[in-house]
Amino acid sequence: MSLYKLEEYIETGNHHDLEILLRADASLLREKTSHDISPLLLACYYHKDQVIKTILNHLTTITIHEACAIGLAPQVDMMLKQKPDVIDELSSHGFTPLGIATHFGQETVVRSLLAKKADPNICSQNGYHVYPLHTALTGQYDQISKMLVEAGAEVNVVQNARITPLHIAAQQGSIDMIIILLENGADISLKTDMGATAADLAFEKGFKEIATILRSN
Repeated sequence: MSLYKLEEYIETGNHHDLEILLRADASLLREKTSHDISPLLLACYYHKDQVIKTILNHLTTITIHEACAIGLAPQVDMMLKQKPDVIDELSSHGFTPLGIATHFGQETVVRSLLAKKADPNICSQNGYHVYPLHTALTGQYDQISKMLVEAGAEVNVVQNARITPLHIAAQQGSIDMIIILLENGADISLKTDMGATAADLAFEKGFKEIATILRSN
C-alpha cells in the first residue's frame, strides 16, 4: 500500500504527502516501482521537479543513470572516476547513461560522457532499439544531436518500425539536422516498415520543399 501511495504522490506531484511518507519510511525509495524503475527515475519521467528534490533529501546514494537523468554532472564525473566501466552500463529498463542523459536533454552531462568515450551507438535493450541519436532528434535537442554525430553516432541506424534519424528529422522539418545527417552519410532511400522514405514523411507533414530536396539528392 505504501509503495502504491509513493507512486501516486510521484505521478500527481504531491510532494507534501510524499515528504510525510518518506519521513516514516525512506526505505521505500529502494523499491522498484510498477514501471520497473526507481521512484527517483519515475519522478524524472513525470518531470516533477519538486518531487525529485524531496526524494533526493531522503536518499544517501543514487545510480549513475539517476544522476544523468537529473543532470548532476559533477556527480556523474565523480562516479566515472571511481568506476569507469559503468559508462556504458545498462539500466534496469535498458538504457545507457548516455541514452538517459539524452532523453532528458542534459547537454552538460552528454558532453561529459562523450568526452569520456561513452559509446553513442548502443541502442536501448527494451524492444524498441532506440539509439541516443533517435532520442536527441525526437526531443529536438539539436546541440546534443550534433555532439552525438561528431562523436561517431551512426546516422543510418534503425529503431522500432525501421525508423532512421533522417526519418525523424524530415518529419520535424528540421533542415539543419537534415543537412548534418546527409553530410555524414544518411541514406535517403531507407524506408520504414510502412514503406515511407524520409521525403515521404516530410511531405506528409507539409514540408514540401524539404521533401523535394530529399527526392532530388
